Amino acid sequence: MKVQFAPLNIPLSRRIQTAAVLQWVFSFLALAQCCLAGFVLLALSDWWILAVLYAGWLWLDWDTPRCGGRRSEWLRRGRVWTHFRDYFPLHLVKTVTLDPSHNYLFGFHPHGVLVAGGFGNFCTEATDFSSLFPGLTPHLLMLPLWFRVPLFREYIMGGGLVSSEKTSLSHLMSQPAGGNVAVVAVGGAPEALDARPGALTLQVLKRKGFIKMALKHGAQLVPVFSFGENELFDQVPNPTGSPLRRLQERLQCIMGVALPMFHARGVFQYSWGLVPYRKPIHTVVGCPIPVLQTSCPSSQDIEHLHSLYLEGLTQLFEEHKQKYGIAADKHLSFI
Repeated sequence: MKVQFAPLNIPLSRRIQTAAVLQWVFSFLALAQCCLAGFVLLALSDWWILAVLYAGWLWLDWDTPRCGGRRSEWLRRGRVWTHFRDYFPLHLVKTVTLDPSHNYLFGFHPHGVLVAGGFGNFCTEATDFSSLFPGLTPHLLMLPLWFRVPLFREYIMGGGLVSSEKTSLSHLMSQPAGGNVAVVAVGGAPEALDARPGALTLQVLKRKGFIKMALKHGAQLVPVFSFGENELFDQVPNPTGSPLRRLQERLQCIMGVALPMFHARGVFQYSWGLVPYRKPIHTVVGCPIPVLQTSCPSSQDIEHLHSLYLEGLTQLFEEHKQKYGIAADKHLSFI
C-alpha cells in the first residue's frame, strides 16, 4: 500500500486541530484503561492512602451518574474543543425554538463509530448549545460500565455525560422545572458495527425503550440527525454472518460494548490510522413531538408514538439531506 504523507507546510492551526482530535480519540479508546491502571499502581505504591481515600469517595459518590451527574463548565468550555470543532468542522443546526419549561428526549442518529457529533455538540460548548437553546441542559447518556472506572468517571461526568440506566433517564425526565435534555444514541453499539461512509441504515425498529420512558414522564421527543457522522471512518468489511461479524456480536454480548474494526488516517500521513477523516458534520435538531404523560403506557401507546417518531425522523432527514451532500434518491432504511 502506497503511503500518502501529509505536506510539511500545513498551517499550525490545522496541526493543533489534529492534536485536539487525537486526544479525543485517545480518551475514547485508552483513557479509561490508563486511569484504571494508574489507580491500581497508586494503590500498590507508598501513596496507597490516596487510593483508599478515593475509593471511599467513589463509594459515597456511586449514584451521582444516575442522578444528573456532575458537569464542569470549565471542562465543557475548554479551548481544546474549539479546535476539535474546527477540525471537521462540526455544526449544530437549530430548526425550532424549544421551550425550556419542558424536558426533552433527543433521539440521536446515526450512532457512528465514536459518536463525534453527539459528543462535540452536547458534551462541550464548542457549537454554542447554550446560546442556541437557552435554558436547556444537555446530558448525553453513556453505558454504566464507564462510570465504574476510577478517575475516568470524573472526566466524562465533567462533560455532562450520565449513565444510560433507566433510573438515570427517569431522574432527568422527572424534574418538574423542566430544562433537561437527555440525548440517547438510539442505535447503540450494534449500529456502530455498520457505521461506514454512505451508510443510511438505522437500528430503530426494535428500539422502543426510550419511547416508553418519554410516555411515562411526558418528555417531548426530538429526532436529531447528524449528517456526516458515518463519513468519519472506514471499517474492515464485516457483513452479517461473516466470521468477523459473529465475533464482534459475541464480544458485544459479553462485554456490552461494540468493537468496530475502524480506520481512517494518521497524524503525519493520510493512508491509514485512527484519526477521523476531515469531513463536515451537521447535527440537525428537529421539531419536538408532544407527548401526553401516561404513567402505564400500553403497547398501543408505545407503537403509536414510535410510528410518529419515525415519521418525524424521516421528515427531518428528507428536508435537509440535499443541503449536506446526500443525493435526492437516497433514503433512510430502518431495521
